[in-house]
Amino acid sequence: MQTSEIVHVIDDDEGVREGLCALLEAKGFAAQPHASCEEFLKRFSADVALCIVADLRMPGMGGLDLQAHLLAKAVDLPFIVITGHGDVSSAVRALKSGAADFIEKPIDGKLFVAAIERAAVARRAAKTRLQVAGLVQEKIAALTPRERDVLRHLVEGNPNKIIAHQLSISPRTVENHRARLMVKMQADSVAELVRMALAAGISARTGA
Repeated sequence: MQTSEIVHVIDDDEGVREGLCALLEAKGFAAQPHASCEEFLKRFSADVALCIVADLRMPGMGGLDLQAHLLAKAVDLPFIVITGHGDVSSAVRALKSGAADFIEKPIDGKLFVAAIERAAVARRAAKTRLQVAGLVQEKIAALTPRERDVLRHLVEGNPNKIIAHQLSISPRTVENHRARLMVKMQADSVAELVRMALAAGISARTGA
């Protein structure tokens, strides 16, 4: 477990937040307690965060408010809400807004740790996808405009003859561009080339 991957636990009940942090640390997670959402926002850095756990009902900003605030800031982190008082309807609202899970009080330690582990898997997968997309985008930036045109057509699934007709070049020239694309993008096949382009957000609509 990387110590830079912090689980932020936000609850105005000191016993709850300290207990959850102790449980997480016993399971190998780095955990940071916060008494309020406002305190959390002052100290928060998305780069070293694994996920966020927040009580729905707290003085000042509650969990739903924090979730909306982070969504508005385009912060893409697994968000787990803690709910009590039978307030499942609010937890469902959080799920519909993209929360990863919700845990009801009194908190079952095994269920809580399992939710954190699921969130950790999702967070790491998302970070890997972003890293892959970033590397591919760097490679795409090094392509010539014509090579990007050919790549866009490959993503559309067009054969060489159609690409040649659309770009007013010969099929042999298309083959040459494809060969250079394979080298520059370090792809072993056209299928891999297309997958890389899709990972970088290139589509038939947006082009390269």
